[in-house]
Amino acid sequence: MRIISKNKVQYYCFSLLFILATFVGLSHASEKKTANIYTYKSTSGVTSFSDIEPLDVNFSRYRFDCYACEVDSLINWRKAKLYLQPYKNDINQAALKYGVDPAFVRAVIHAESHFNAQAVSKQGAQGLMQLMPATAKELGVKNSLSAEQNIKGGVKHLARLLRKYKGDNELVSAAYNAGEGAVKKHGGIPPYKETQVYVERVGILHKRYGRFSHVTN
Repeated sequence: MRIISKNKVQYYCFSLLFILATFVGLSHASEKKTANIYTYKSTSGVTSFSDIEPLDVNFSRYRFDCYACEVDSLINWRKAKLYLQPYKNDINQAALKYGVDPAFVRAVIHAESHFNAQAVSKQGAQGLMQLMPATAKELGVKNSLSAEQNIKGGVKHLARLLRKYKGDNELVSAAYNAGEGAVKKHGGIPPYKETQVYVERVGILHKRYGRFSHVTN
């Protein structure tokens, strides 16, 4: 197992994190296109990083890609496990407040972070709905790793996009993934393979979560 111990200085800590992420990505390029980095505290209290999931310790996982964005994903999105209960109250309350279908919210969370509230992307997006720091600030989210705040902010963002694109879920998904500028530039879903598979998978998940609305409401 490759492990990098934390230097007491935070600057070196995060430098080592990204160096390790780069090394792992290159060394496994022929096997997979995404990498996970795990951070945890050793028995001596030193924070460490590893590319292998630690055993018998509490850890946080840093993703370096959104869950549904991998073009060559082998996941069967029509049969993949659904998460009907996690963050149920937070999702339903935010969805009701902003007038968004709870099933769509769950689909986006599933696609973005696989319901991992501590997920952080290589671009800096954080939490369940992978909010970028600037977006989170605009939405009034002070802590993107707080599930409640992240969901509330993310759903507020979805509601705004739904108004902008007149309820077109595909355009909303595309804008959520690639940005509103890309949707405007291309007059619709951008011709980016990652965005196209993301939109398709969010659509599949939305329909599947919608079938269980009686369980989640």
